[in-house]
Amino acid sequence: MNKLKQRWGIESNWQIAIIFIVFAVTGSTASYIGKPILRFLNITSESLGAFGYWFIRILLLFIVYQFLLVLFGWLFGQYKFFWEFEKKMLKRLGLKRLIGD
Repeated sequence: MNKLKQRWGIESNWQIAIIFIVFAVTGSTASYIGKPILRFLNITSESLGAFGYWFIRILLLFIVYQFLLVLFGWLFGQYKFFWEFEKKMLKRLGLKRLIGD
């Protein structure tokens, strides 16, 4: 646990618990709201085929997840950690220009 705290730059086990909760809530929420968003946009596997539908669903979930991660991080009082985490992830994906740093 100490290696994780050192790597993430956090100080308490309580922060780790909150961070894990934020990851869990974010993933569950992104997955849960993905289907209604696709339904609203009238995107189905019948209209696009299985491959097209899942490609768009995964892409949508990825985008929604990024926003929700920072939002839930803020709601749980860990905005700084999740904003830094988000910036690092976007840089690794080659999307550095999106964050303006």
